[in-house]
Amino acid sequence: MAATLVSSNRSFKGRQFVYKHASSTTQCEMTFGVYIPDHKPDEKLPALFYLSGLTCTHANFMEKSGFQQFASKHRLVVVHPDTSPRGVDVDGDSESWDFGKGAGFYVNATVEKWAKNYRMYDYIVKELLEEVVPSVAPIDLAKIGIFGHSMGGHGALTIGLRNSSKFQSISAFAPICNPITVPWGQKALTGYLGDEDKSTWNQYDASEVLKAYSGPKREILVDQGAADNFLAQLKPETLKSKENAEIVVRMQAEFDHSYYFIASFMADHFEHHAKILNKI
Repeated sequence: MAATLVSSNRSFKGRQFVYKHASSTTQCEMTFGVYIPDHKPDEKLPALFYLSGLTCTHANFMEKSGFQQFASKHRLVVVHPDTSPRGVDVDGDSESWDFGKGAGFYVNATVEKWAKNYRMYDYIVKELLEEVVPSVAPIDLAKIGIFGHSMGGHGALTIGLRNSSKFQSISAFAPICNPITVPWGQKALTGYLGDEDKSTWNQYDASEVLKAYSGPKREILVDQGAADNFLAQLKPETLKSKENAEIVVRMQAEFDHSYYFIASFMADHFEHHAKILNKI
């Protein structure tokens, strides 16, 4: 369970760390990054978990988004894990970019072939949040937010809404909002969950989870590039506000699906989370 330090770099008023550890959930070595602002001894800080998209590792967000300046400003710990198990070499896990390695979809697989290792939902919600990160970062478990991009936006919405007692703030960049109806999602959910009982897919579909949400009131920010080439796969129009969950979907003219888009609105997302977490 112990995490081993891989690297440490000074960044703004804090440090960017990378760790690796032997995961009991995915049954392999996992790597994750964590940014920790300067803090007093024994001080606990609010934290954000960022979930990356298809083909990404822990490093894309760390190297491309420029988030460290905002984490430093708002004094938020930021945790950014990998997107799938690595090194387990399940037959077929490297055949395509949108399934298998780099594409864990933040689900707990039930199809036997994948079920041993591809348990990214439990890895995030249980092992990483409750056990691993608290051993290396001074996080306040009563003040945790979650956000992500694309596949990771899907993960942030479904995980955040299904675990409202653990995650108090939620946002997303270009999330896959209705995966049960689009090729990316149908491929992943068929592969990981099987297609004999498609009702099991709904727990990993943000639009469906939102319909069933009965937890505390949430204000959720979603930014979507209007020039995103993958817009038909993302379907932001399926996210509908309800009494206890207000969804603000902002269509951003001329922006695409890239980290140029993410970096452009990163400040807004940190403001969104800081406002909520600092009130708790």
